[in-house]
Amino acid sequence: MNKVLSKKVLAPNVKEMDVYVPRIARVAKPGQFVIVMPDEKGERIPLTLVDWNSFEGWIRLVFLEIGVTTYKLGLKEVGESLYYIVGPLGNPTYVGKFGTVIIVGGGVGIPAAYPIARAFKEVGNYVISIIGARTSKLLIYEDRIREVSNEVHVTTDDGSKGFKGFTSDMLANLLESGLKPDLIWMVGPAPMMKSCSAIAKKYGVKAVASLNPIMVCGMGMCGACRVTVAGRTRFACFEGPEFDADKVDWDELIKRLNMYRKEEQEALNRFRDALASIAMQR
Repeated sequence: MNKVLSKKVLAPNVKEMDVYVPRIARVAKPGQFVIVMPDEKGERIPLTLVDWNSFEGWIRLVFLEIGVTTYKLGLKEVGESLYYIVGPLGNPTYVGKFGTVIIVGGGVGIPAAYPIARAFKEVGNYVISIIGARTSKLLIYEDRIREVSNEVHVTTDDGSKGFKGFTSDMLANLLESGLKPDLIWMVGPAPMMKSCSAIAKKYGVKAVASLNPIMVCGMGMCGACRVTVAGRTRFACFEGPEFDADKVDWDELIKRLNMYRKEEQEALNRFRDALASIAMQR
């Protein structure tokens, strides 16, 4: 169980991994996530389900190596097992026939948007996907997003591919041109979602944001996923991860995400030093 079936490098420090977990694969739905521990000393991290196969029993995860635990996960090789994985957790995305749906995915949020776009298209919506990254070298899952979208707009901060600018700029351009979508669904960096939320509100379009980056325990016990929505404290892990974007207190959320950046970087530096020391001894 929990065996790594395949591993692929998608971009610098971005990896895709298929894991054999039949109990999760049988019941997984778009928008849900799992909690993973690579080893018994690692922390618990949430990873959104990117794909799954209920017959073959695997789930697909995409992650950015940004902290100690994601680096440990990236070191796992095919045939090895993850220490712990639980799920699916969180409420599935409500997938209805709305009409025109815009899906916005930024960075490593693009793979998380893939099953959502697929689900909305399967029930008959016209799906317009906006995907973006800092540069073309970091743009991932473009081909797969195109497979499940009626239109795709690519943005890069540096203009190395597609539209030069942010996903929020492209969203604003589309709405300014007269497009009237029935729903906007977004996932990615919190500042991106904050900007897209403000644009959606300006044009009176309902928007839903997936707040998957802020969770730890996945069960509402640790309180790390607290977020203020419509003036109330909510728990993203079991009440979400999706909420009405215009009701989220984005400034509070972004501040909390940055609270332990220094400690996280120090831990990563120590981990890298330890790996370098082991390598030198061999």
